Amino acid sequence: MMDEIASHIIDIVANSLAAHAHNITIAIEKDSARSLLILNIKDDGIGMDNEMTQKVQDPFFSTKTGRKVGLGIPLLKGTAETTGGSFFLTSEPGKGTEIRVLFHTSHPDLPPLGNIKDTILVLIVANPDVDFLFTYTDNGKQFVIDTKEIKELLGGVPINHPEVISFLTKYLDEHL
Repeated sequence: MMDEIASHIIDIVANSLAAHAHNITIAIEKDSARSLLILNIKDDGIGMDNEMTQKVQDPFFSTKTGRKVGLGIPLLKGTAETTGGSFFLTSEPGKGTEIRVLFHTSHPDLPPLGNIKDTILVLIVANPDVDFLFTYTDNGKQFVIDTKEIKELLGGVPINHPEVISFLTKYLDEHL
């Protein structure tokens, strides 16, 4: 079992990267009024047909060679359903995949969100050729970071350059 929502995010993004995604959108929304935490991850990877979208939700199926189980998606789905929430996976071959998860924050089995700042920083720095659009909304207050825009501003300086990493760290510290 994954101890934090942040671990689920890393796992799902790893799937997106394995599916050759170049653009990944991660949206987290906290809505205290409705007692909801909503996670949405969308990519432009190779996508899956309907049969495969059903298979990846089975813990005894894995697309990875040498492994007979794949627990990431089933654990995320199980965590959502345990909290009284829901899990939606949609995908289309050649278009990408989207996962939308709703958690009820009032449920005692909801794992903590975890260190989202470091999660986002690691994903950006470790995958400089991928564009990430990250949106974090906390009761209507929104923070957005778009690596495509940052890369344009950098004018050819790599997003994983030490000085850029230092800036991103401080920027995320101020906003998350």
